[in-house]
Amino acid sequence: MTELRARPSRRLIVLGSTGSIGVNALEVVDHLHAQGLAELDVVGLAAGANTALLARQAARFGVEHVAVADGGRTSPLDGIDHVYTGSGAAQELVEAIAREGDLLLGAMVGSAGVPATLTAIDRGCDIALANKETLVAAGELVLPRATRKGVHLLPVDSEHSAIAQCLRSGRTVDEVRRLVLTASGGPFRTWEKQRLFSATPEQALRHPTWNMGRKVTIDSASMMNKALEVIEAHWLFDMPASKIEVIVHPQSLVHGFVEFEDGSVAAQLSPPDMRMPIQYALTWPQRLEGCARSMDWTDLRRMEFEPVDDERFPAVRLAYDVIGRGGTAGAVLNAANEAAVTAFLDHRIPFGLIPRLAREALEAIPVRPVERLEDVLEADRLARAFVADHSALAAGSAAASSARR
Repeated sequence: MTELRARPSRRLIVLGSTGSIGVNALEVVDHLHAQGLAELDVVGLAAGANTALLARQAARFGVEHVAVADGGRTSPLDGIDHVYTGSGAAQELVEAIAREGDLLLGAMVGSAGVPATLTAIDRGCDIALANKETLVAAGELVLPRATRKGVHLLPVDSEHSAIAQCLRSGRTVDEVRRLVLTASGGPFRTWEKQRLFSATPEQALRHPTWNMGRKVTIDSASMMNKALEVIEAHWLFDMPASKIEVIVHPQSLVHGFVEFEDGSVAAQLSPPDMRMPIQYALTWPQRLEGCARSMDWTDLRRMEFEPVDDERFPAVRLAYDVIGRGGTAGAVLNAANEAAVTAFLDHRIPFGLIPRLAREALEAIPVRPVERLEDVLEADRLARAFVADHSALAAGSAAASSARR
């Protein structure tokens, strides 16, 4: 990554402000303001449906432009000057206020943030990217546009933030032998395959180390989040799939490794607290006093590492298939997974069908080149339709198989 130009003050737009990342990001902004460390002027906020929290956030930061995807309950926002509603509200907000030099934190869940992020890039905004699905689904659009506009993509995911920090130990990408992303293993790391298949949403949402939103927590339980992160790392760091690996580290203290050609390895360690990588992205290239927890060195008395069990967690291998196929494959995987996770949370399919439906969608839907946003959106639509058509049949087949056993 090239270095971000220094600024005494920046305008900040937060997409997904009421979710876990957005709430933590605004805590970081509060901390920086209180300590007089950096001036970030929050000028726009976008949320899904939590209008009550959105209104409180807007009042706290004096924000006059907000967006809400669910336009049915906007009364808490009555005192705000500019309110954008509907499925395209975030993009409308960005079109209305974004300008060159702004910083946009993309933390919307799933592929919904792609159009707004592309619009922000076109306006010359730097992107603090917490929404891995943006690069998974539309990396072939995002990277060329960002390069053309001179826009910086700053990773917020703890693993990609770790890799970005470790890469500063080398001079060029050519010096890198491999990148290693760590995975906690989620709540099912030690479960047997048969038990894992029938895990409930309540069990899947009990993550042992991280406090995250529902969709991301389910992705962690299936390890689909690692598949998405491998694809994101491919785009962010211009790395071939053959140089990206995943290792399970249940303590979640080491977030990533970079191994260089001379055999030396750089690792980034910190407690599992998202405020650290968020602040690093918002203030980069500076390191300022943070509000995240400091490392308790006694935690290092026990650190475990183990390979990913592809039999129990087949989702991870799908990333390498997607990178090899290119084109719309990433959009298909991302949308199929989103639809399958929703079906699981609604108790319509068992947990084990999430990666299976994603794989079947990849096999069934032809890969097309990505030349414009519409190509991504069409692949997204086809994948969701595939999961909707096949989830009931697959669930019935799984139930019958279980009954025979």
